[in-house]
Amino acid sequence: MANEQLQEAVNALKNTKVRMTPQRHAILEYLYDSMSHPTADDIYKALESKFPNMSVATVYNNLRVFKNVGIVRELTYGDSSSRFDCVTTDHYHVICSDCGKIVDFHYPGLDEVETLAEHVTGFKVHDHRMEIYGSCQECKNMSH
Repeated sequence: MANEQLQEAVNALKNTKVRMTPQRHAILEYLYDSMSHPTADDIYKALESKFPNMSVATVYNNLRVFKNVGIVRELTYGDSSSRFDCVTTDHYHVICSDCGKIVDFHYPGLDEVETLAEHVTGFKVHDHRMEIYGSCQECKNMSH
């Protein structure tokens, strides 16, 4: 599944004339494999042994390129550093208020909320986002 989506992302980049470097491929691959919404720092740490001359700035710049092309989404929640998510189907995020961990949550029933919002308000809705906050299992267990 992840490989198919990774391939689509690579193709999307090819269409925008963005050069596919080994570093870019590794960053994308990490994002699609990890599914843990890593920060640029997480990605850097995971790949630094493979690319000793890569800096955190390189990772950031590449993530910015991916974001502009629309294959990566930047998640800014609270004051912690941005986390990055590969753009797949619409989904929501459940966020741990204690450690900042983010987990994907799919709920197709909410797709209708945009149609309903348009109907009720007359707006042309482009997008919506929803965040759910709580304590993840690890943090929940520690507080007992």
